[in-house]
Amino acid sequence: MNSTGLDKTHLSEGKYERLCMMIFSCIPSSLLMFDRKLRVLIANKNFLEKSRRTERETIGKHVDDIFPSVILQYTRLAERLRRVFETGVGDRGREMYYRSPGLQSRVYFYSLTPLKDDQGIVENVLLIMDDITQQVSLREKVRQTERHLAGVVESANDIVTSLDSIGMITTWNNAAEKISGYIDRELVGKPLITICADAQKPTLASIIENLSRGETVKHIELGLKTKTGKIIPISWSFALMKDDLQTVVGIVGVGQDLTERRELEAQLFHSAKLASLGVMAGGIAHEIRNPLGISSAAAQILLECQENESLRKECAEKIYLGIKRASRIIEELLKFARPSDGRSEPTNVNDAIMETFTLIEKQLLLMRIEIKKNLYPYIPIMKAEKNLLQQAFLNIILNAANAMPDGGTLTITTSINRNDRIVIVFEDTGCGIPIENVDKIFDPFFTTMPVGKGTGLGLSITYSIIRQHEGTIQVESTVGKGSAFTIQLPVKK
Repeated sequence: MNSTGLDKTHLSEGKYERLCMMIFSCIPSSLLMFDRKLRVLIANKNFLEKSRRTERETIGKHVDDIFPSVILQYTRLAERLRRVFETGVGDRGREMYYRSPGLQSRVYFYSLTPLKDDQGIVENVLLIMDDITQQVSLREKVRQTERHLAGVVESANDIVTSLDSIGMITTWNNAAEKISGYIDRELVGKPLITICADAQKPTLASIIENLSRGETVKHIELGLKTKTGKIIPISWSFALMKDDLQTVVGIVGVGQDLTERRELEAQLFHSAKLASLGVMAGGIAHEIRNPLGISSAAAQILLECQENESLRKECAEKIYLGIKRASRIIEELLKFARPSDGRSEPTNVNDAIMETFTLIEKQLLLMRIEIKKNLYPYIPIMKAEKNLLQQAFLNIILNAANAMPDGGTLTITTSINRNDRIVIVFEDTGCGIPIENVDKIFDPFFTTMPVGKGTGLGLSITYSIIRQHEGTIQVESTVGKGSAFTIQLPVKK
């Protein structure tokens, strides 16, 4: 056996050489064998076809006659061949750009392999060239795609960050830097939870844990603590990065700054409150006029009958109660009318409903609407913006009143469901909602009221408030029988 692994004992010298040449010619790489004078001894079929050369133009030629001078200069091929002959150490490989006459430039990966005799002396050097033009083209396309994607991420107006499977930040785009005040090197390698609002860190930790197990999380609002300590509301959306085995290897988070949206919502909510107050004005005026009238009458009696001590005492009590009643109505009115400060507070939903009815109940009675309240006495306390919830309740109540122009019944029920969520149902006996409009009632500016009678923002604002409290609102309606609005709110403490 020789160094090629072929058994020559059963082959004549001629057959052995022909067999070697057949193998040499069938190899899909381009091959050139050089002697110590750097002349070509063998050139395989692949090389001759790719270079458009004949054997006569190639065999016996010096390396300088085979390749263009430009290629020889930047590859220093002759120098590398001599080094392999001298050291016996092969050249592991490099890229070469080569263009045959009349053809487009091709990219080759080439290597130099020493061929040694039995004493370890290098007799020849084999140049192996593989055409990698397509791979290089694909590589460049991948790079272009990567640069394009990086440009998209860096140009985005929203926060785009990538995390590892346990929530450590690996990338942090330009928008994230502008919004948070932190540059990437200050956060890369740190957990995303470090810049989350303190009260919501447990929520984010739970989300990251669920994501690492392969669960999906769509949209959630979390506060981001900026470098200056300011808390910014961010709507987060998370997606999983998986490998070929579908193992979670990372997480992509996209966060939208809701600051401007919250400011616009606050202005819209306040405008809606003023509009609601306009609707309630008649009932409120009547509600205040009654205790003031009683107080006025009691004061006149008190002036005319100063000698009757018991009558004076009774009149004084009526004056006091009348002023207290009017004062309470005005206080509730002012609390309702003031803009939301964005702060959550411990809230009893039943109390919020009752305080809302303080403002509207007299108006409903004047509209011949009977009110039934089935309020669960053990309703749990939840964290909420009470002022906003009252606005949401008022919008639904006014919507129900508009659906009962000839009077009817409005029933309010509170309870706790199996998932420990607070359930509030507003059920009226009004005209109902046509089935084609049910899916539109929460859309901004959608209204069936005549022009000038409604803006179409009431239920849209209600939907936004309930969603802001991570709750849900649904409606069931039958034309001619009435509608039921069901709100579910999580108990947050």
